[in-house]
Amino acid sequence: MSQQDNPTSVGAVVVLAAGQGTRMRSRTPKVLHEIGGRSLLGHVLAAAEPLGAAQTVVVVGSGRDAVEEHLTRIAPSALPVVQEEQNGSGHAAAVALDALAEVTGAVLIVNGDAPLLRAETLTRLVAAHGQAGDVLTVLTAEVADPTGLGRIVRDAGGAVLAIVEEKDADEAQRAITEVNAGVYVGDAAAVREALTRVGSGNQQGEQYLTDVLGLLVADGRQVGGHRADDADDTLGCNDQRELAARRRTMNDRVLDDLMRAGVVVVDPLTTWVDVTAEVAAEAVLHPGTQLLGATTVAAGAVVGPDSTLVDCEVGEGASVVRSHCQLAVVGPAATVGPFSYLRPGTQLARGAKVGAYVETKNVQVGEGSKVPHLSYVGDATIGRESNIGAATVFVNYDGVDKHHTTIGDHVRVGSDTMLVAPVTVGDGAYTAAGSVITTDVPPGAMGVARARQRNVAGWVGRRRPGTPAAQAAAAAGGAAADPATDTGKAGSTSRSTATDDEQQGRR
Repeated sequence: MSQQDNPTSVGAVVVLAAGQGTRMRSRTPKVLHEIGGRSLLGHVLAAAEPLGAAQTVVVVGSGRDAVEEHLTRIAPSALPVVQEEQNGSGHAAAVALDALAEVTGAVLIVNGDAPLLRAETLTRLVAAHGQAGDVLTVLTAEVADPTGLGRIVRDAGGAVLAIVEEKDADEAQRAITEVNAGVYVGDAAAVREALTRVGSGNQQGEQYLTDVLGLLVADGRQVGGHRADDADDTLGCNDQRELAARRRTMNDRVLDDLMRAGVVVVDPLTTWVDVTAEVAAEAVLHPGTQLLGATTVAAGAVVGPDSTLVDCEVGEGASVVRSHCQLAVVGPAATVGPFSYLRPGTQLARGAKVGAYVETKNVQVGEGSKVPHLSYVGDATIGRESNIGAATVFVNYDGVDKHHTTIGDHVRVGSDTMLVAPVTVGDGAYTAAGSVITTDVPPGAMGVARARQRNVAGWVGRRRPGTPAAQAAAAAGGAAADPATDTGKAGSTSRSTATDDEQQGRR
């Protein structure tokens, strides 16, 4: 579809992203600061994408290597153009248009530090530009306090006559509350020609993009202004305080959209959801929840309180409580937490459970299986309806390589078991509590790997005389040590080997 056929399209988009952003007090280039799951630059590019521009140019300068590397990841089709010296917004626009020598029709010019710009705002700006037939249309905003901002001066018919900076404004112009948003759409040829006439005779010695508007008006060309529905769309970020304020506004917008769609957000003030996350209706987000990156939460799932999910998938009816999860899949009706840590590669099938103080990594937990508490499970596959006892450790690392553990279906791993990978515990098998399993356990077998218990009678009275423990033992009628026979090297057991094995098998 040509630009003439689609009034909301443009021939090219120019993003001005060369500024140093010194007020950020950061080594990170200004446009690479992140809010809501994207960089400032990423938000601007996402807002411009629906315009369907054939070409997108990003003017880079300060920190250009980092910005160009970022562009290869988020917008590989965008063309970075270097502004060797930062000589103002007009100079940056001229550098961009030089790289777009073949572009015709409308071109959008936007700053790279305006993360609240929405696609619908830019679409309406371009549509208004096309309908009015203006040579240039500037995005404006109506604000309560215009201090420090360029005022939009219009004639009686509504055409824009000038953008007057506050230091140059008279008393009547200072009273104007419609201000310049720094976003322009205009005829590429007309803007390119006007930029050749922009001078640098100002205090900063720079070429200002706003001067293009004045030159076109002086040429008798029609210039228009389109007022944004929400003035917040036009706000930029110049320091860390403003960045935090934009982050708050963006999050409020995201949560408002989710709640209107049927998501239960118990406390919006403490809930943070990136613009890249997706939450279905009837999901519940409790206080302290953070959904970051490409996280998705299905209907009926409950997340929080105090949970952070990064690039995770939470299935329908699942629950994640006071836990941290990254690149993990929590299947339908599965439960996580409290105080669990799901690391990348964790996949919980339907109804699986990872309980309190459990860490997992690169593990598949089968349907209905449980790792209830106090365990580490790494590089493992767990089958269906198996139970991993408390304080179990999957010993997956030998100091050089990682190794895999396989747990079958309906397995019962006793508490305080060490599973030294590579090892397999077959279907229906058990391991005795306190075992160190170093070889495979066949299906239906009991794996026992621990020293036999021995009781040294009277040890406390002999070795710890006079202590509260010795006094308690004596009061309870505990056996006294016989110095002639008790050397500490021998002990007694109360059962034969056969009886002991049978007892273990019944646990």
